[in-house]
Amino acid sequence: MKKLLIAAVVAALPQMAAAQSVPAPVIVVVDGNKAGTECNACKAAMTQLQTQAQGVQQLRQQLVAPLQSEGQQLQAQITALNGKQPDAALTAKITAFQAKQNTANQQLEARAATFERNRNYALQQISDRIGPAIDAVQARRKANIVLEASTVARVSPALDVTADVIAELNRTLTSVATVAPAAAAPQGR
Repeated sequence: MKKLLIAAVVAALPQMAAAQSVPAPVIVVVDGNKAGTECNACKAAMTQLQTQAQGVQQLRQQLVAPLQSEGQQLQAQITALNGKQPDAALTAKITAFQAKQNTANQQLEARAATFERNRNYALQQISDRIGPAIDAVQARRKANIVLEASTVARVSPALDVTADVIAELNRTLTSVATVAPAAAAPQGR
């Protein structure tokens, strides 16, 4: 009886294995970073963000140059005192200079924070669209595995679908806003 049961189980194994077979892997590779920088809307957004970054740098130069000159003049006056205490007029100049420095730093910090908010907003829009673009290409290619190109040592160019993902992004992501919505004001009680 045991031999018949074992023989029946052994005979059924190939049928059970066939019922549990896994489809052959269809693998594609995508360079998400390249797709996120080379789509048309992505390039336009990066150009606009670069202009904003240059604006921050120009403001820094506009604010720093006069302050450096004034700071050097004040330092020369302080050095000329040879350790003596500055008089009321020089103290007032130093206080005014420090106030100008603080104002300049606040302006720069605000402009830099606005730029970072805009940059993050643009990158988030791109990031939100890359996943669905990859999914669409994966479905068209009937792939069941998608690998990020940066995690693969070598790959055949035939498996690289980055160009397809860029084309899908060009189709679905027509523009990227590079000015973030105003930050929500804190609600009072």
